[in-house]
Amino acid sequence: MTWNLPNILTVLRLFAAPGVAVMFLYFARPLADWLAFTLFVIAAATDWVDGYLARAWKQESKFGAMLDPIADKAMVIIALLVITGFSGMNPWVLLPSTVIMFREVFVSGLREFLGSAAGTLQVTKLAKWKTTAQMVAIAVLFAQGVFEHYLGMQSWGMDQAMFESIMAGFEEDVLGLKWKYWGAYLSWIVGVSLLWIAAVLTLMTGWDYLAKAMPYLKDEVR
Repeated sequence: MTWNLPNILTVLRLFAAPGVAVMFLYFARPLADWLAFTLFVIAAATDWVDGYLARAWKQESKFGAMLDPIADKAMVIIALLVITGFSGMNPWVLLPSTVIMFREVFVSGLREFLGSAAGTLQVTKLAKWKTTAQMVAIAVLFAQGVFEHYLGMQSWGMDQAMFESIMAGFEEDVLGLKWKYWGAYLSWIVGVSLLWIAAVLTLMTGWDYLAKAMPYLKDEVR
């Protein structure tokens, strides 16, 4: 195991994953929202930085290659658990989150079963786009939680009653205070839309990995 800067950044990202959830245990909202959002965005940025530095400085290692996808999956899964919890199990969030978490567990189990043959499941460019879409979507949804508290809204996620109240405020006073609720609403729409895009990409990459693994899953004919 080599302790260079890229590997240190990867380890820090791994520890940041549970840190996102811990923020809500020790801090009250909206401070917890701000801290979780900031921690997640900084940790997500290291996902690009550590890979870039490892290649630029020729410090790629087996330890980093092993830990990098684990840190990414831990960040995504724990953050999605937090978001689905605070969204009140909103189906627009719960459904894509379930798809993403199922795929991540499935592919991890597939790689473990394949053992030495797991090299056939190399990370593809589409899989990298998938990870990027997941992290951007989660960051936007964390930001939406911040906006709701900043604007005086009391729940995380948009339901029909909240949407109707926003529409009523928009009709009553277009240029006044209630106009600002649209910031929270738009961040919700953007975040959920990105989450569904990430879920579709997640399914596509999961199917691709399964297809590549199928030759190794066939029983020998006796």
